[in-house]
Amino acid sequence: MSQGLVEITPDPERPAALPDVQAPQRPLPVVTARRPLRWLAAGGVLVVLAMAASALVTNPAWEWAVVGQYLFAPAVVRSVVVTLELTGLGIALGFALGTVLALMRLSANRLLSAVAWGYVWLFRSVPLILQLLFWYNLALLYPRLSVGVPFGPEFFDFGTMDLIGPLTAAVLGLSLHQAAYAAEIVRGGLLSVDRGQREAAVALGLPPARRLFRIILPQAMRTIVPNAGNEIIGLVKGTSVVYIMALPELFYQVQVIYNRNGRVMALLLVAALWYLILTSVLSLAQHYVERHYGRGRA
Repeated sequence: MSQGLVEITPDPERPAALPDVQAPQRPLPVVTARRPLRWLAAGGVLVVLAMAASALVTNPAWEWAVVGQYLFAPAVVRSVVVTLELTGLGIALGFALGTVLALMRLSANRLLSAVAWGYVWLFRSVPLILQLLFWYNLALLYPRLSVGVPFGPEFFDFGTMDLIGPLTAAVLGLSLHQAAYAAEIVRGGLLSVDRGQREAAVALGLPPARRLFRIILPQAMRTIVPNAGNEIIGLVKGTSVVYIMALPELFYQVQVIYNRNGRVMALLLVAALWYLILTSVLSLAQHYVERHYGRGRA
């Protein structure tokens, strides 16, 4: 019995198998993108910077010798310390009060929310210099302040001028003014936290204080820190407004010196250099704080 042969016909829809042969691969050439306009712009910027540096160094009107003489003068250094004290007190008290106001704004109690909104509206609307003058001249409105039962008897009183001097008035004005802006910064940071985080903390049975300080606030700090850093740097420069109270802060002390010796531009440059140093240090600190609270996000 003969065995027949079976003929297999190829499937026309199936592609033919390719030979298992690898073609030699040549490395692709790397071509650097040419950006002539970018290099032209960079060259122009370098030229402008060189011209500005040359104008600063070669112009004798800047009086760099006088700048070096007064940059670390004892009176100037003491005024820098006063500036730092005003900034520190203004930021500490301002953000402490601002945090309370932010929580009041977010409260379900309409009275608390309305009072916090009114505070923010009032102190953001009135210029800082007017607030400082108001606190400085508070004795004209209330010569004496008393302590006692509300709408009842007074226990003791004291003179307003004895209680609120120039430094106290400056700290009050800066702190209360800063609290209005700090309240909005903190409120914006708290609102940036996802609502599911709050719900999860409530579901775990965490008490309100622990939810705030352990769950919500660390996440809100990612939004709060950049804006707070801007406010702190702004307040360092904003302390120059208290010169109207004759407080020996940096700008006032520089004015006193150049009114005495007539070296106006040199002393203004001394103040500018100190403000640059202070804001640079604060910017560096802000960078590390942001990196601390930004861990895990990137």
